[in-house]
Amino acid sequence: MSKYDHIKQAAYEANMQLPALGLVLFTFGNASAADRSLNVFAIKPSGIPYKDLSPATMVIVDFDGKVIEGNLRPSSDTLTHAVLYKSFEMIGGIAHTHSTYATAWAQSLRDIPIYGTTHADHTTCDIPCAAPMSDEMIEGDYEYQTGFQIINALKEKNISYTEMEMILVGNHAPFTWGKDAAKAVYNSAVLEEIAKIAFITETIKADALRLKDSLIKKHYERKHGKDSYYGQ
Repeated sequence: MSKYDHIKQAAYEANMQLPALGLVLFTFGNASAADRSLNVFAIKPSGIPYKDLSPATMVIVDFDGKVIEGNLRPSSDTLTHAVLYKSFEMIGGIAHTHSTYATAWAQSLRDIPIYGTTHADHTTCDIPCAAPMSDEMIEGDYEYQTGFQIINALKEKNISYTEMEMILVGNHAPFTWGKDAAKAVYNSAVLEEIAKIAFITETIKADALRLKDSLIKKHYERKHGKDSYYGQ
């Protein structure tokens, strides 16, 4: 038994959900699970097919990106996760995919407009797309800088990471986070569905109207407001 077994199990289950939900191909993507009392997270090893994963293959890393336990090299995106855990103190899980529709929006360098109530059930604003990374950042510690690319985009748009648990990284792909790894994966699936619906909406009507504020407020607050009444 290891004191890290619980986050290894959580990270394993989260990673296995990514292909099950159709959010990744081959070895694309990764998910991690953190234990803030230990200041570490468990993450998928780099380049290992999902069918070959197990809780034991998860790599334990601290919030500076240093490997604490594990015989395999952690995901190439480990430093991005580390930066986000260090900066977003209320999250316990992160997921990164290259899901088709969300990645297409990221490559188009567009925020995803809030067109309907499916979107408003999860957030009250457009899903942001972080601006492309500067040449200086690319030539530096790329994965580390990706974390700051995400943080800076939220700051520039005046959006809190607690209210917006998903983002598109310009020219790259989506990252999502949440209270735990399972919620981060849930947010990845929601983001992909919102991205798909928005694309279809614009295909049907290029000048489709954004959802009006009263409906945004109603749908978000009935699930997340102080007087929420959705669910049991």
